[in-house]
Amino acid sequence: MRVVEGGVCAAKGFTANGIHCGIRKNHSKKDLSLIVSCVPASAAAVYTTNLVKGAPLTVTKKHLENGVAQAVICNSGNANTCNANGIRIAEEMSELTAKALGIRAEDVIVASTGVIGQPLSIDPIAAGLPELAAGLSAEGGKAAAEGIMTTDTVMKEVAVEFTLGGKTCRLGGIAKGSGMIHPNMATMLVFLTTDAAISPEMLQKALRGDIAETFNMLSIDGDTSTNDMVTVLANGLAGNDTVTAEGADFAAFMKALNSVTIALCRKIAGDGEGATKLLECKVTGAADLMTAKTVAKSVICSSLLKAAMFGADANWGRVLCAIGYSGAQVDVSKVDVSFRSPAGTILVCQGGAGVDFSEEIAKTILLEKEIEILVELNSGEAKSTAWGCDLTYDYVKINGDYRT
Repeated sequence: MRVVEGGVCAAKGFTANGIHCGIRKNHSKKDLSLIVSCVPASAAAVYTTNLVKGAPLTVTKKHLENGVAQAVICNSGNANTCNANGIRIAEEMSELTAKALGIRAEDVIVASTGVIGQPLSIDPIAAGLPELAAGLSAEGGKAAAEGIMTTDTVMKEVAVEFTLGGKTCRLGGIAKGSGMIHPNMATMLVFLTTDAAISPEMLQKALRGDIAETFNMLSIDGDTSTNDMVTVLANGLAGNDTVTAEGADFAAFMKALNSVTIALCRKIAGDGEGATKLLECKVTGAADLMTAKTVAKSVICSSLLKAAMFGADANWGRVLCAIGYSGAQVDVSKVDVSFRSPAGTILVCQGGAGVDFSEEIAKTILLEKEIEILVELNSGEAKSTAWGCDLTYDYVKINGDYRT
């Protein structure tokens, strides 16, 4: 398996584009994106666990009941959530997209991201779709990635090439997400594409299994959004025998999928609102997987720890504190904690108690852009990883006037 260029257009038969159609006031920012497979594809999706859900999720869920889709249309700048006519607007987005592409409206995945509770007019979308569709190309992945951004500061895309049943396949994706991100999905939109042949049932199984270890282990600020969605289209143009059951081919597909989703998780965490550092909590030696995941999530979600990481303060007591209130059954007297970055590794806690360490060296390690928080529970073989970022002054600045 190797990393390749192209994002959602890396796989055969996919084109994409992104434009500014007028939803956002800033004309320099794209606000409408389109991803298209040249043939109908197996499709799967997972959605936010928030009881308040954006209208596009309701429409998409209905469209994917048969496990088939051919296009993704997404706008930014407006979430189309808590609007009286939200369902109708989402359906019109599907219908307009289908008309522009000559496909069925039921084969369109529709998504929106932005401010909640703000009326969304269909007019700019209707006006922009002809240009959007006309500009579709195999080089349009970056434009599509830009069109789904809100408070993101960088475009997020990745793709890999791998072998399945003797055939060369590709799987790529784009993502948006910077704030309102918390385990069990977040303010994230992730669109994945592959030319591998896999049944809708196995595609859904692969996606649901993957997010439990990736996107559901990602937290920026503890808020779970109303519009989260991760979708994947598999058009089968690589020519491999269709994956219809677990086995070597399914395992190879899962490995490729996981490599892409982990890369996107890291990109989202590193671009958290106001963030200056990517945090990665690696828990090892847990009695079971649930304990490992619970501890990793609790540590990465700690506002006090996130603030300490911003200040490059090796306040390891905040790690122990987060473990203690996580709800996991942990023998604290066995816990070791270290901090690691490209500048080195330093042990700060052993057997649940502090050890002598150089504050100067610790600060040098924590001044790096990527920091690992290593937690060894010394109680078993299970392990888990969670991703997040530091908590800075700018997070409050960004969210203090996000709507106005």
